[in-house]
Amino acid sequence: MFNNYDVIVVGAGHAGCEAAAAAANMGSKVLLATMNMNTIAQMSCNPAMGGVAKGQIVREIDALGGYSGIVADRSMIQFRMLNKSKGPAMWSPRTQNDRMRFAEEWRILLEQTPNVDFWQEMVTGILVENNRVVGVETGMGLKIKAKSVVLTNGTFLNGLIHIGEKQFGGGRSGERASKGITEQLVSLGFESGRMKTGTPPRIDGRSLDYSKMEEQKGDEQPEKFSFSDQTKPLEHQRSCHITYTNPTVHEILESGFEYSPMFNGRIKGLGPRYCPSIEDKINRFAERDRHQIFVEPEGWNTVEIYVNGFSTSLPEHIQFKALREIKGFENAKMFRPGYAIEYDFFPPTQLKHTLETKLVENLFFAGQINGTTGYEEAACQGLIAGINAHRNINDQEAFILNRSEAYIGVLIDDLINKGTEEPYRMFTSRAEHRILLRQDNADIRLTPLGHSIGLAKDERLKATEAKKEKIDTIMADLREFKVKPNQVNDALVAISSAPLKETTPAYNILKRPEISFKELKEIETELGKYISQYSEDLLEYSQINIKYESYIEKEYQLVEKMQNLENLTINDNINYSEIPALSAEAKEKFKKIKPKTLGQASRISGVSPADISILMVYLGR
Repeated sequence: MFNNYDVIVVGAGHAGCEAAAAAANMGSKVLLATMNMNTIAQMSCNPAMGGVAKGQIVREIDALGGYSGIVADRSMIQFRMLNKSKGPAMWSPRTQNDRMRFAEEWRILLEQTPNVDFWQEMVTGILVENNRVVGVETGMGLKIKAKSVVLTNGTFLNGLIHIGEKQFGGGRSGERASKGITEQLVSLGFESGRMKTGTPPRIDGRSLDYSKMEEQKGDEQPEKFSFSDQTKPLEHQRSCHITYTNPTVHEILESGFEYSPMFNGRIKGLGPRYCPSIEDKINRFAERDRHQIFVEPEGWNTVEIYVNGFSTSLPEHIQFKALREIKGFENAKMFRPGYAIEYDFFPPTQLKHTLETKLVENLFFAGQINGTTGYEEAACQGLIAGINAHRNINDQEAFILNRSEAYIGVLIDDLINKGTEEPYRMFTSRAEHRILLRQDNADIRLTPLGHSIGLAKDERLKATEAKKEKIDTIMADLREFKVKPNQVNDALVAISSAPLKETTPAYNILKRPEISFKELKEIETELGKYISQYSEDLLEYSQINIKYESYIEKEYQLVEKMQNLENLTINDNINYSEIPALSAEAKEKFKKIKPKTLGQASRISGVSPADISILMVYLGR
């Protein structure tokens, strides 16, 4: 019935879809196994992609040749660039999406990918021979052979849903949990743990009074995620709205705390600190008398509303009563209550940087199985796992992004070296080189890499090279274009900018904080004509490079210094017990993680600079 596959991907969430697409587009014969073909790429939580740091990840996936950016663009109902009031390293694209269209677009793309086959059934175990994975086993007892397996089980591994004092097995509302895989992996020597996440109630939008809320419109000039020409910016957008909880809401919620699985000990797993439930918020921030609630439409043509900021596992009657005290929700009708879900995960220190497990060859983990939270974090892991699953079985060099190349590199390096005791979420603050890892330059950073491994297509590389050439031309021309004081001084003084004392390159004038291309166009006619021939995105990119030139140069120098540590490799057979000066914690961590380089060793949680100095001396000997 089945021919042997190159790669089997278990689970068709965001990680699984990217893994299957990547391996297939690189030439592997792929089987995507899912319990339900109707929930491929389902947005289980909020109907949105991107956001702070997450938007950078989506752009990086797109630049490498993944599909998340294209799918997000084709299904978006609103676009916003967050943090525009801050520096460009913080700018983060975010789309509000049509939940049904998002899943449909993903399925269409996968069905149009020639090397992808589908199988609808629960996978209950993996087939292992001589510490190498050779396939999977399904609930019906089918044994399907493969050279490599990628597990992307999401919240389904022994998933347990909580609503008040009720609890029942499930990987998502209305769907079965996955049994068997955790137990088998533990028997093979893997360490497992429990985590939890939650989701808010869904509301009938027809029952809400939006006049009592603040309207949150999309950007006036919306952009998009994908650098390709396969998608277009929105011409029309749907608004979101903002409202707030109040002391009455808090009192009602507190009245249900005794029934809360979070507070009475029934939930053992650790939840996401940066996306707490509403009961957690009012417990931890008791001094606040209100919390923001984002009212987000689920699509173009549905009345269903996602109540972002009201994640809860309290009894449904408490949820309903509290919701109706929120301004604009006085007559709210509930489609379904919020709930918390506990699930198994595997500490990611058990993985290599390729996301292959250290214990079983050609077995890869991606997504929430590694202790992360978020569609974007899952999708980028799926992409890297799919790429390396293909490259592994074809005896090709591992594809690893480092911390100075991509947020994806930061995420995976954090997971491998530090592990995580709570659901890991990406933030700009986690990236020490974030001025280099902006959302606007993801294509220039990563498309040549994606093309070199056979994932990004030829036309994507040509477009990226053409973009870079134009930017280089703009910057070179601005250095050559000389501006005379008598031509611009009156205009400069009018905008409170210091007058020129001598003829100055336009490049230097643009370095001034108060001067942008907009002002340059207005103060110098010939320069204005030159600037007008280029698109806004090219000008913005050039402007960032010019204004932040000294910072960017310093950052590259720092990266070069750090690279020296990365070049100092560590033998796998080193016996850390023989290095007496190392701290006990460093010995334990080094034995467990087995760092490949001194740079990696330096980033392991609990390892001190003194430990690195000692190790460096030992390696020198």
